[in-house]
Amino acid sequence: MLADVIDHLICPVCREGLALAGGMVRCGHGHSFDVARQGYVSLLTGSAAPGTADTPAMVAARADFLAAGHYAPLADRLARLCADAAVVADAGAGTGYYLARALPETAVGIALDISRHAIKRAARAHPRVGAVVADVWRPLPVRDASVDVLLNVFAPRNPAEFARVLRPEGTLAVVTPDAGHLRPLVERLGLLSVDEDKEQRLEAALGDRFARSGREAVEVTLDLSHPEVEAVVGMGPSAWHTDPATLAGRVRDLPDPVRVTASFRITTWARRNS
Repeated sequence: MLADVIDHLICPVCREGLALAGGMVRCGHGHSFDVARQGYVSLLTGSAAPGTADTPAMVAARADFLAAGHYAPLADRLARLCADAAVVADAGAGTGYYLARALPETAVGIALDISRHAIKRAARAHPRVGAVVADVWRPLPVRDASVDVLLNVFAPRNPAEFARVLRPEGTLAVVTPDAGHLRPLVERLGLLSVDEDKEQRLEAALGDRFARSGREAVEVTLDLSHPEVEAVVGMGPSAWHTDPATLAGRVRDLPDPVRVTASFRITTWARRNS
């Protein structure tokens, strides 16, 4: 709930601390933000660029697919990385699935996402998660050096802001798809493939502010029904580039169920000394 994390949030306008007051979030300078009836608050100022937020259909597909437990091994690994944390934040949290699964028993979590449709679900994902609409590309509405573990799962990265909100000994955990992710669906359905230089680009993006402290591969074999195949496609970036009718025709040509490999790479990063 927002009450659990309000002390770790800051006003997006003046960067002062925030407090809950009568269904609103306010700072000392009088900037105020309504708390939605679902329990989240939008600290997004201005307007987001079109197409940057997940659509209701994408969010629904992700919620259904993740609720079935297909990516539970990845969530369990993230939970082990967060085991000693008091404050866990997820930049690009989506429905809050990974954050809720990773949160230790006495910790609090901050779910940050630009999609209101996703954040509505994140607000209900866990009783100690506070859900905030925010843009990862902009300054985050999170206090300096307040986060023990920052999760970034299949989401954009803002290295300067990630370094700012992490405590000096904190950990950034980044999850990216590996080269074999969603084989053979990538070939059979014409999905977006993983860039072979993705790891090098990640190192280049984070390397000025972070030093890599660990690297781990997680691979899961899944037997997916046709509706589950449509869900896994519909929840990811290929949803923006795949015609639904064409996809449905290609899915019908697959075995039912079809065996799929889910391949992930978890890299952990420590802040460099300034």
